[in-house]
This record gives sequence, C-alpha cells and structure tokens, in this order.
Amino acid sequence: MSPRPGTRGAVADGIRRIVALGRAEALLLRRNAVALLVALTTPAATMFMITSSSESGAVEGFDAAASAVTGLAAIALLAAVYYNLVTALVARREELVLKRLRAGEASDSEIVIGTALPAVAVAWAQIVLGSVAAYALFGTAAPVNVLPALAAVVLGTAVFVLLAALSTVVTRSVEMAQVTTMPVLIVPLALCGLFFPLDDLPGPLEQVARMLPLTPVVDLMRLGLTGTTTDGRTVELAGSFGEAAGPVLVLVAWVALGGWAARRWFQWEPRR
Repeated sequence: MSPRPGTRGAVADGIRRIVALGRAEALLLRRNAVALLVALTTPAATMFMITSSSESGAVEGFDAAASAVTGLAAIALLAAVYYNLVTALVARREELVLKRLRAGEASDSEIVIGTALPAVAVAWAQIVLGSVAAYALFGTAAPVNVLPALAAVVLGTAVFVLLAALSTVVTRSVEMAQVTTMPVLIVPLALCGLFFPLDDLPGPLEQVARMLPLTPVVDLMRLGLTGTTTDGRTVELAGSFGEAAGPVLVLVAWVALGGWAARRWFQWEPRR
C-alpha cells in the first residue's frame, strides 16, 4: 500500500525517485563529452572574462572578487542549468523517456526536478568553487550579507529550470536548441548590468532590463557580496534586507509565471 500524499513516507519516496532520476541523468551527462567539457571549463573561462574586462565593475566600488563571483553565478545559471537542461529534456522527450517515466510512479514535478538535478549540482558546485577561488586570489572583504546571494542562486535556479522546460516547447530537436535558446542566453546576459550600468539605458529600456530574469540575480549577488544597491548606494547588513525585497519579488514572479506556463504547455512526448 502506497503512502498517502503529503505524509512523511510519501515525501521520502518522492525524494528517492528524484535522486534515482538525477543519478541516471548524471551518468548520461558524464558520457556526453561536449556537455561535460562546457560544464567543467565554464568557471575558469568566466573568471578570466569578468576579471579581465575593463567594465567588469559596472557599479562603482564593485571589487574584483565580487565581480567574478557574480559573473560566474550568471553564466552558471544560463549555461549549466538553462542550456544543459533544455538539451536534456528535449533528448529525453524525443527518445520517449519522459513519456515512459510519466507512466510510472514519479509525478511530473519529480521527473523535471530529477532531470535537472545534475545540471543544478554542476552549477552550484561551480559557484561555490569559483567563490572560494576568487576570494582566495583577490583577498577582499567578507560578504556583507550572504542571504541575498543565496536567494539569488536558489530562486535564479528555479527560474531557469522553468524557462528551460518552456523552451523545449519550441525546440523540436537537440540540434535546434542551439537556435531556440539564443534569446534567453543573450538578451538577459546583455541587459543584466554585468557589463555596463543599467541607468545608462533610456528609461523604458532600463525598466524592461530590470524585469528580465537574470537582472535580479545580479542585483542580489551584488547586494549580498558588497552591499551595493541597484542605484549604486552602499548599505550595511541591516539595510540590505529591505533592498533585497524588490529583486526577490521579481524572481518570485518569474517562478510563479514560469510554473504556470510550464504546467500548461510543457510536452511530454514528440510532436508528430
């Protein structure tokens, strides 16, 4: 007799199914030489790109270590989580793996989370190791408030997992993912404030940029690591909580909208 939904036994069974799916997906990732190479080289490439850019500190006072960690978090969410998950979900859908999994005990959310687990683990490992390396290399001050930075990573991960699920709707094959993912890979990165201050943009475009999914991630990372707000001010620990509310609300709105859209349009088998 199966445990009733919501009971401790049911939750434990769900976690076991997610872990089993994640383990299988990790094995497939390990066998994909290209995806594994991208995952392993992203931290070093990002650290070099951000720290060597003359405009890497788009906000005045934003130090090299915080700049590198923020850039690494942004790239990890885009490349390791979003792009890798789009290709994984499309491949499993076209191979009818998702259809077969859905016929079993795993719920829809368990299937998506289990498939996403290796990509998320790689991204989070990149961020942690990159952070340790950056602070060891540059020897800068400790973060002002680690909670906004953690919120950026966790909520940003949820957003880009859901965006990956949505992108599969317009991606008919793994090869097509190189094209269909371009808008999400390029536009949010270009307008997130990593490479130039957003207040340099015309008013309407600045407001649009601040509503894109990667911008609040960058804003929260900066706030947590250096106490730098979206308008360039510097706050201490107490003031950082209030300043984090806006970017957090933007990410929560993306999670809610992405969850609704994924439930409505995500496809579990190939379109014929």
